[in-house]
Amino acid sequence: MSAPPPISAPGPAGPDRSGPRSEGTAPRAETVHGTVRGAYERGVAVFRGIPYAAAPVGARRFRAPEPPERWTGVREAVAFGPTAPKRPYAPPLDRLLPDPEVPGEDCLNLNVWTPSPARTGLPVLVWIHGGSLLHGSSAVGVYDGTAFARDGVVLVSVNYRLGVEGFGVLPDAPANRGLLDQLAALGWVRDNIAAFGGDPDRVTVCGESAGAVCIAALLAAPRARGLFRRAVLQSGAPDAVSVAAGRRTTALIAKRLGVAATARDLASVDPAALLAAQTEVTAGGSPLTGGNSFRIVVDGELLPRDPAEALRGGAASGVDLLMGSTTEEYRLWFVPSGLTERLSRTKLRLARLKAGVPGATARTYRANRPGATPGELLGALATDLLLRVPLNRLADARAGASGTTRLYEFGWRSPVLGLGACHGLEIGFVFDTLGGPDAVALAGPDAPQELADAMHAAWVRFAASGDPGWPAWDASRPVMRFGPGAPELVRAPRDDELRGWPPYRRRRAVSGC
Repeated sequence: MSAPPPISAPGPAGPDRSGPRSEGTAPRAETVHGTVRGAYERGVAVFRGIPYAAAPVGARRFRAPEPPERWTGVREAVAFGPTAPKRPYAPPLDRLLPDPEVPGEDCLNLNVWTPSPARTGLPVLVWIHGGSLLHGSSAVGVYDGTAFARDGVVLVSVNYRLGVEGFGVLPDAPANRGLLDQLAALGWVRDNIAAFGGDPDRVTVCGESAGAVCIAALLAAPRARGLFRRAVLQSGAPDAVSVAAGRRTTALIAKRLGVAATARDLASVDPAALLAAQTEVTAGGSPLTGGNSFRIVVDGELLPRDPAEALRGGAASGVDLLMGSTTEEYRLWFVPSGLTERLSRTKLRLARLKAGVPGATARTYRANRPGATPGELLGALATDLLLRVPLNRLADARAGASGTTRLYEFGWRSPVLGLGACHGLEIGFVFDTLGGPDAVALAGPDAPQELADAMHAAWVRFAASGDPGWPAWDASRPVMRFGPGAPELVRAPRDDELRGWPPYRRRRAVSGC
């Protein structure tokens, strides 16, 4: 194929939309900011580290994202770009959840995997990583997009600001800056993805854990309308707090540093010192047990309403949703820490009362799990309180509305450290990356490839058509269960447990243990 034309400012028709082209052995694509050159790897074209916004440093550190400067010549896009400032996971999770760090300031970057030979009009899947809004990046190996590109889907993975810089609540800076970064990345996809073979009108946004929580917020954000057609929420439900509640963690970090909790004062703090204070303040907590953390806030601008209320009220009407969780989410946090074994019945009861779990509901869970320890019972209750109950209720609220809703559950159990069907385990199956070291760390070396084939194919079908291969949600409550055996459709699984929960209220961690 011939080389792209020389760089020039886009004319009225915009940049070249013919898809990635090769120059020798390297694919090239022209974006609105300049030409990028990637690489061919395992039969697909890969572009890494493309900036979608200017580096958030100096005066931009706590601002909303701004467009990157246009470059001349050809920009190499073969290596992952810098990751957002963060610290590794604390032991023992650091052995289970690799979190590479790429130094540099241009952390607002993304990566693209696209089929080769070049094609056009392809569905697009945009991946937003998880990590409690504190960890993670698009450079994590399990997120490799080769299998999606192999199967005809353009995969885009995104970095965004984390911690104080992305989600700290400050009186002199916009709230939810990490969400604003994600919006900027989706705007980049709209304006540029055709140059990589993708269709900007066939975008699915997909994320896990905190990434899914972010997507739920984007579904409720008026500014995000039209940027994607479908959404996947993996192990994350709509969640946001008031500005006052969201400010507490930021205030504790500023107090530890001896400065005011303002963008002006925090901008003067050395980034390493800020990360150290952030780590100290947020240490010891988890999504299930609580603790100081960063949360999305209802700021009245990007998010005028609580996302859960907005979505139940029809805010994402017309958007197809695929949602679900793993059967034993809690085991990622409870098992390595020993909580499954050391929690007493007394502490289980106190935690249950603090979370408002009815006694009759707890008795149903206990009857369904003969021999379970108090820690395992608390974990099952926490998993459903934070994930399965709100996702089911969101599906109920959307039944019959415009835009289909489908639910799944991932139940294959990892033998590693007794983690079972824990949080994050399904990602290697979705991406079909079970052979990589990141997936092996969590799933072991013998995870069933046939289950990955089925799950990955379902995500490909959803991105392409909105139908992953099982019925949409209705009164029969269909759920596709991936494992422990072959995938099977089940109707109203464990509905006796779901019926025991009181009417919806804002979710909270099951703490006190």
